[in-house]
Amino acid sequence: MGKQKKAFLCSNCGAQSTRWEGRCNSCNQWNTLQEITIQEETKTEKKRNPWASLERTHKTSELIQEVQTLETDRLKSSSKELDRVLGGGLVKGSMVLLGGQPGIGKSTLMLQMALRFLNSVLYVSGEESAAQIKMRADRIGIRNQECYIFTETNLKKIFKEVKEKQPACVVIDSIQTLMSPDVDSMAGSVSQLKECAGEIQFFAKEHDIPFFIIGHITKEGSIAGPKLLEHVVDVVLHFEGDQNYSYRILRSLKNRFGSTDEIGIYEMMETGLREVTNPSELLIQQHDARLSGSCIGAAVEGKQPLLVETQALVGTAVYGSPQRSTTGFENRRLNMLLAVLEKRCGLVIANHDVFLNIAGGIKIQDPAMDLPTVCAILSSMHDIPIEQTICFAGEIGLSGEVRSVSRIEQRIQEAERLGFEQIFISSHNVKALKSTYSIQVKDIKTVGDLLHELFV
Repeated sequence: MGKQKKAFLCSNCGAQSTRWEGRCNSCNQWNTLQEITIQEETKTEKKRNPWASLERTHKTSELIQEVQTLETDRLKSSSKELDRVLGGGLVKGSMVLLGGQPGIGKSTLMLQMALRFLNSVLYVSGEESAAQIKMRADRIGIRNQECYIFTETNLKKIFKEVKEKQPACVVIDSIQTLMSPDVDSMAGSVSQLKECAGEIQFFAKEHDIPFFIIGHITKEGSIAGPKLLEHVVDVVLHFEGDQNYSYRILRSLKNRFGSTDEIGIYEMMETGLREVTNPSELLIQQHDARLSGSCIGAAVEGKQPLLVETQALVGTAVYGSPQRSTTGFENRRLNMLLAVLEKRCGLVIANHDVFLNIAGGIKIQDPAMDLPTVCAILSSMHDIPIEQTICFAGEIGLSGEVRSVSRIEQRIQEAERLGFEQIFISSHNVKALKSTYSIQVKDIKTVGDLLHELFV
């Protein structure tokens, strides 16, 4: 056996150092260097066959026009939302990394997919026992009669089980619990994550078996472990939502086989996750009475149009310093919109508290929500309700102009489908419209025009 050597590996970027330092010289992050053990080969081991590894992996280069492409059908899961986010289904030999907050429903999503998959699935868990998984499976409902449960953390034993069962898909929950016998360190360490990810990637490509891998996240919200983990996998998915609400959003952060613009929306229920095929109807709250401070905005998340209710409350600041509080909307964006209203419309908002909420517990980053946000603020400030048959879509610039937004045709079609009678958009978007709609499309040039149109 060769002698052991100590080294220090950065948990953020994977850079290696010979000594411990407070800050990584590669990524400049503090307290990220972790000690690892490296087993060096002896001179006798090197002399046995120094070219063995090179002969085993030796390949010749090819001209790109001579490379043959293989057209294979994607594997369809039981979830249409998941298939759409993946780009049409699972690609054989791919690695999909799923991250999200603790308790958000990552394991439930993967177990539900395995229980309703059309082919055999091997569900590997290093965090729960088989009895605990069976309890959740009984609640969700077992439809796939070829769903195998394997509670193991040794990667070599997992590969052996995969070769015996030959499943169409493998789910690992989670990669932080796996251990490779080739690495002398604890589970979840940087060296174990790098080794396990590399071995799974090689095994998946060699046997054409897709792998779903659940990964933990840090307190900042990023995938735990070195960035190498995200570079190795083919697809990175993020499952997000507020635990106080039942809605969950599945986003694609990286996808080698499809677009990253798609999202999937689920609703957490007692029997598992239900796919939300028409999220606009659920996100819009129907009021019996006309209330001020409520406005409907036509947003787009990924490629899916959503009609979302924006609620605002404007009141006199009692405690001296006015408050600015937002839920589901960026706070700095709200401050910019309030400054535009003061400068361009002559409104005095500096001595008012402003509270903003996106109904449904979802987070919206679409610039088109600027116009409905301003309308909700003006409605609450003047105590004038806005008709529930009107919706808005437009970005507001610093000069007070209403700028055009993308995918305006999809926004108008979604509003028309849900029975809205009017939609206010930018005048630049109106010029680019190619179709006619039964819904009345009104153009707005500036915020001042909107103020005179609805509140004067």
